[in-house]
Amino acid sequence: MLVGGLLESAIGALIVPIFDQAFVQTAGHRTDTLFGLQRIIPEAPFAAWQVISILLIVFTFAKGIAEYLSTYLMARIGQSAVLKLRQDLYSHLLAQSASFFERHRTNYLVSRLVSSAAAIETAVTSTIRDMLRESFTLIAFLSASFYYSWRMTLGSLTIAPIIAVLTARFGTALRNLARESFEGSKELTDTAQEALANQGIVKAYRAETRESARFTEVAKRIVRANLRSASISGAAPPTIEMIGIIFVVLLLFFGQREIISGRMNTAQFITFLFFLFVAMIRCASFHVSRTAWNKRSPLHITSGK
Repeated sequence: MLVGGLLESAIGALIVPIFDQAFVQTAGHRTDTLFGLQRIIPEAPFAAWQVISILLIVFTFAKGIAEYLSTYLMARIGQSAVLKLRQDLYSHLLAQSASFFERHRTNYLVSRLVSSAAAIETAVTSTIRDMLRESFTLIAFLSASFYYSWRMTLGSLTIAPIIAVLTARFGTALRNLARESFEGSKELTDTAQEALANQGIVKAYRAETRESARFTEVAKRIVRANLRSASISGAAPPTIEMIGIIFVVLLLFFGQREIISGRMNTAQFITFLFFLFVAMIRCASFHVSRTAWNKRSPLHITSGK
């Protein structure tokens, strides 16, 4: 994941020599960029384009290999963890007393053994993987932004408290809705199992309508919670991104001052905006990944354990 973040930064750094070749077109002109890539770009225009093209292909290919390895290795970690978890949990359940099984319904225990373990598997294999990957890339891109202009990068970080407050509020609301949806699903299973397992009694008392209404009420409660969760999940990333875009627009004016003062040129400013904007997207992705963990993980809704 770390190698992937560095390679993605190197791909973004090639914007500078591409800009030089496409717009500046001055013999011997080499704008400083990350990793000293300008030093291996030839002065001849055709040769420069060849080297830039080769670097793009090589960096992209290597980044693809790194992402494949990170995905596969995290999947191995997740599968191993869930296998051990299920083995331990099943052995623990088998060792319980008869009174324990009288207090807890079978479908509840099976749900913990199957559904909850599967949620942890998803969290380990995909959610944590995405969180780590986005975090490494975010660090690499912010470092690149500091390289091009530490003044504007520090100024950009002033929106961090705003993003943090919004993320905390969105996360709290989603966790509450996830708890409500999970408990509703458990109640829905209990309701259906109770009615279907005692179908003879239901028919004897002609309680089909009452049982159907009870099932529908629980199902509607789950739907309402999921729709509210979808509403928040849909509104959170665009809201954060819009705040970032407004700030980028303000940066355009400060960038003009930096260019006029000679502290950076146009190619560096455009590359700086690229890294900063993608870093904002990574922040939004990090927020979504963290929210997904909060929604999928059963750990925060099982008696606080």
